[in-house]
Amino acid sequence: MSKNNTIYIAADHGGFALKESLVEYLKNDLKMEVQDFGAKKEDKDDDFPGIIIPAAEAVVKDNARGIFICGSGIGACIAANKVKGMYAALAYNIESAGLAGLHNKANGLCLAGRVLTLDHAKAMVKKWLETEIGGERYEKRNEQIKEYENK
Repeated sequence: MSKNNTIYIAADHGGFALKESLVEYLKNDLKMEVQDFGAKKEDKDDDFPGIIIPAAEAVVKDNARGIFICGSGIGACIAANKVKGMYAALAYNIESAGLAGLHNKANGLCLAGRVLTLDHAKAMVKKWLETEIGGERYEKRNEQIKEYENK
């Protein structure tokens, strides 16, 4: 599991139902503390940047991990990655969720609320949280990304 036992989570209307279920899973099954950045209700007129970006900022500030969900996962991933220090990965299966942390030091996991089943999303989240962040072999590549980011 994550060294920090707190997970930050945020979703727009497209990911609201999945977020609500994952909050319960994280709290009850994985015994994690959860900071829920919203949405607090399903509102088809909400916009993901205003929900995802504050959560991503908090993840970076607190050196934590975050889960970001929208309908496809793509918009949430783009928005989260606009925050300097956020390395959010769009996972599409259990293996990609694990590799996101191992190879890419992903401190954010983006999920597709309209595509994934709850069981699949749970398995992906569990794998991501259980995977040690960063592998030596990939450190050089991650440093190249940081160098570019700091230009």
